[in-house]
Amino acid sequence: MNKQEQQEDLAPVTLITGATHGIGRQLALLAARDGHRLWLVARSPSELAFLAEELRERFSVTVDIQAVDLSRRESGQQIAARIAAAKCHVRYLINCAGSGLSGPFAAHDHEALLRLTELNVRSLTDLCRLFLPGMLARREGGILNIASLGGFVPGPHQAAYYASKAYVLSLSRALAYEAWPKGVRVAVVAPGPVRTDFHDNMGAVRSYYYRLLPVLSPQYVAWVSYVMFKLGRRLIVPGISNLVFALLLSFLPGFVTIPIMGWLLKRR
Repeated sequence: MNKQEQQEDLAPVTLITGATHGIGRQLALLAARDGHRLWLVARSPSELAFLAEELRERFSVTVDIQAVDLSRRESGQQIAARIAAAKCHVRYLINCAGSGLSGPFAAHDHEALLRLTELNVRSLTDLCRLFLPGMLARREGGILNIASLGGFVPGPHQAAYYASKAYVLSLSRALAYEAWPKGVRVAVVAPGPVRTDFHDNMGAVRSYYYRLLPVLSPQYVAWVSYVMFKLGRRLIVPGISNLVFALLLSFLPGFVTIPIMGWLLKRR
């Protein structure tokens, strides 16, 4: 059996990281509704098991789960090895896992800062590199990365988080250009504030950005992202007001936008 025949024998899966909460959970529901075989990754085994059972009962789909701490360097290889052992290949990769930090950069806990960069940057890069070559060889599939509206501008008081999302935006848009001639879609989502526990976990719910900017539901963000990805959009900004804000951030000079962002993001 040649390599092409071996690839055709593998079952396609949709791999979703950060699958048990927020946008990741909603994207898992949408993919399950469309009949995808799912491979769900998060840190909590119990939450993964609960979600998997719900998806199996509601949509009669096959769901595999893998509890992994994606901030650990070996996590990507562990996922790839388990998927290969199950005789599957990743048709779609959805990177939703991420963490944030709020407050002055110099005051951040050192380990928490390293975890943020490992999770938001290294892990996402690792998974893209592990699974994109197979998609290109099969000339099908795609990658959907979740970034942030904050990726368009430096963010004082959330400096590392905003910088990590700028990386995700840049990487994804470049990969989209490289991959499209071979039939593989790569897209990136840049939502504004989303109504999840993410902002509360980093102590930012009293910051002005969360109180003044429109806060979207994870259901809406996931639905727009899912539909636009299927339509072939490469950069997805859910919400009209967020799209206008993204355009302003892209064109206004830094001496205007950075102080404004510092005022919006400062913890209150």
